[in-house]
Amino acid sequence: MNLVLGIETSCDETAAAIVEGGRRIRSNVIASQVATHALYGGVVPEIASREHLDRIGDVVDSALQDASVGLEDVDGIAVTYGPGLVGALLVGLSYAKSLAYACGIPMVGVNHIEGHVYSVVFENDPIEYPALALVVSGGHTSLFLVPGPEEYLLLGRTRDDAAGEAYDKVAKLLGLGYPGGPAIDRLAPTGDPDCAPLVFKVPQMRDGTLDFSFSGLKTAVLRFVKENGVNPVAPACEPAQVVRDICASFQQQAVRVLHARLRSAVRIHAPRTILLAGGVACNSALRAAVDGLGDSTKTRVCKPSPLLTTDNAAMIAAAGYPKLLRGQFSGLGLNADPSLRLGVTSG
Repeated sequence: MNLVLGIETSCDETAAAIVEGGRRIRSNVIASQVATHALYGGVVPEIASREHLDRIGDVVDSALQDASVGLEDVDGIAVTYGPGLVGALLVGLSYAKSLAYACGIPMVGVNHIEGHVYSVVFENDPIEYPALALVVSGGHTSLFLVPGPEEYLLLGRTRDDAAGEAYDKVAKLLGLGYPGGPAIDRLAPTGDPDCAPLVFKVPQMRDGTLDFSFSGLKTAVLRFVKENGVNPVAPACEPAQVVRDICASFQQQAVRVLHARLRSAVRIHAPRTILLAGGVACNSALRAAVDGLGDSTKTRVCKPSPLLTTDNAAMIAAAGYPKLLRGQFSGLGLNADPSLRLGVTSG
């Protein structure tokens, strides 16, 4: 088992990649639907599924071509089967099954969240265990203890909005477009996060868990905007200073929530490595906060480059590689699981 074709269609990126030996990216093709969904301020599931149908064949062909290989050279196929949008998942999964059946190539289903964990393997030294993995994206905010390879103990998850979802909703409210995370991250350094009375409070968990909550933070922004008559940014116009201050305060508090839970987990579990992954892992403030935590606790931090933080198929191929290597194949009866979970719950 050497070359793995990865296929990822869990949300709004149609992606395929060829990965060699579980760690070397030979190709990594991503067809983004951002421009399409920006018209609606967020992902429209039916439109996402249709775009995947239109693009999946060309994307897989491009991945093979970029890697200078043919299907006859592929040793295994790794495909996302959950969690995600069910229609979108079915497109990639059905295509992977067709290739596996027609070409006699073994296939394995991969958990999308585990794929994000594996996104760190390409640009970092091998992970030292135990590790803590913070996966932060538009659909998921989860904190895992990783005692060893492919072992996951869920320490905390969001109880409402995921962090990336909160970013997108606040950005939409402010007229900053979709996706909202990059826009807020770009404006936050130009604002004052402590501009009274514009200071949004960090939600407090009173039951001692490591769970997250971002709904209250989002609602605080909404209330401030309505009570103070803050207008959304008009197209092609520069954001007002109050909008910049809102971005700065919101980002400061969102990152504080993530940092606080991770810091508590580091204190409890004393990991040898901290893994930061998911779409929000490209946020400059979060990356700096996690690096600072690593420095202060003398814990190695592994994170992917920005391109590999978003949904991609290279991470799916990497996560599928050890499973394929030991013969853990999935049958053609594998179905999409939009609510698929990773690991077991602590406690």
